[in-house]
Amino acid sequence: MSQYDYDLFVIGAGSGGVRASRMASQLGAKVAVAEDKYLGGTCVNVGCVPKKLFVYGSHFSEDFEAARGYGWRLEPAQFDWPTLRDRKTAEIQRLNGVYDRMLDNAGVEIISGRASLVDAHSVCVGDQTYTAKYILVATGGWPRRPHYPGAEHVITSNEAFYLDKFPGSVLVEGAGYIAVEFAGIFHGLGSETELVYRGPQILRNFDDDVREFTQSQIQQKGIKLNLNNEIASIEKQAGEKLLVNFTDGSSKVFDAVLCAIGREPLTQGLGLENTRVECNERGAIIVNDVMQTSEPSVYAIGDVVGRMELTPVALAEGTALANFLFNNQPFKLDYSNIATAVFCQPSIGTVGLTERQARDLYHKVDIYQTEFRHMKNTLSESTERTMMKLVVDQATQRVVGCHMVGPDAGEIIQGLAIALKTGGTKQDFDNTIGIHPTVAEEFVTMRQKVR
Repeated sequence: MSQYDYDLFVIGAGSGGVRASRMASQLGAKVAVAEDKYLGGTCVNVGCVPKKLFVYGSHFSEDFEAARGYGWRLEPAQFDWPTLRDRKTAEIQRLNGVYDRMLDNAGVEIISGRASLVDAHSVCVGDQTYTAKYILVATGGWPRRPHYPGAEHVITSNEAFYLDKFPGSVLVEGAGYIAVEFAGIFHGLGSETELVYRGPQILRNFDDDVREFTQSQIQQKGIKLNLNNEIASIEKQAGEKLLVNFTDGSSKVFDAVLCAIGREPLTQGLGLENTRVECNERGAIIVNDVMQTSEPSVYAIGDVVGRMELTPVALAEGTALANFLFNNQPFKLDYSNIATAVFCQPSIGTVGLTERQARDLYHKVDIYQTEFRHMKNTLSESTERTMMKLVVDQATQRVVGCHMVGPDAGEIIQGLAIALKTGGTKQDFDNTIGIHPTVAEEFVTMRQKVR
């Protein structure tokens, strides 16, 4: 008989925690997972899923306008916020039930409550203490909040999905992917939208051409960018209005301020101090190559370790860890060439190296790039344009970076990620016959180097 209550005790039922729990249980381990908020974690409840639903909903304003160029005559469209909000919530609740059944069917015990570490092999939830051979921390991240006067009046991405009243004007603070996505959502749903950022350009760490092109496109759509500026303070006004004072001395009134200045690992109250687990300066749990912390019996995966804060990465880590602990398989996970998307409008899809990264890594780099008006926009008279870019190592002719800004960018880049993962060369791209007429075919017809 085991000296522990469980072989694996998981703290956090988000994407990574649920995957590790299910896999471990199916491999014969006795598993429990503790969760004090909602099953499915950030992605299902206040992240990927509801955000993508809101992106779909917000894009209809453009679609209705585009339809006129194709002969459709529509009554003036009206948007009803409670319908979108409540139908989204119903879908999230459905998914919560799906996760509950998945865990139950896998034989995983679900424990409701906030779990904290007592020692290397013990976890406390409420008044109950449980022991486990291995403990897995998979608590994810949480929106970072600002500290200027009046910061208590801002909302984060968490609250944005459940607003009682849709705001007529919104200030979005930040310039990362979450900020840019929500700026597009609010603008598309009818809000007067402004984005404020302390730097000169949005989407830091993305390819420079992608950043510049995306910035020009969202400005063209009507989102105001207030760059090289910051919020100094916020004052509550009559009628629930918010007076925002900026560091450049200007002020403006908004119905809502959404703060999207980043996320931080959710480690508060976990009892890490009762173990040898260590965190870095960002508060992320430090792990080795097999996701093991400084406490040998304690592991961590997903956003709480701060490597690549993406749902598919957490899923892959959970799968690899379960097989490592309970199936005698080596831990193998390649973090290179992981495709990502930003669901702004137009959307971004990217995989591999940026041009700047490639130039730092390789002796010489070839750049292939094109920009054009989407065929769909020729009749709709939309001025939105699409940009596509390939970064090629000149010595080997391997395609080491692939970037796109335009409709369905994520869908297109997902397929090209396979080409990069398998070492595809520019000649492989050139030898591929495209599907015509599509946007995607441009990736296999770019022949002329731009630099």
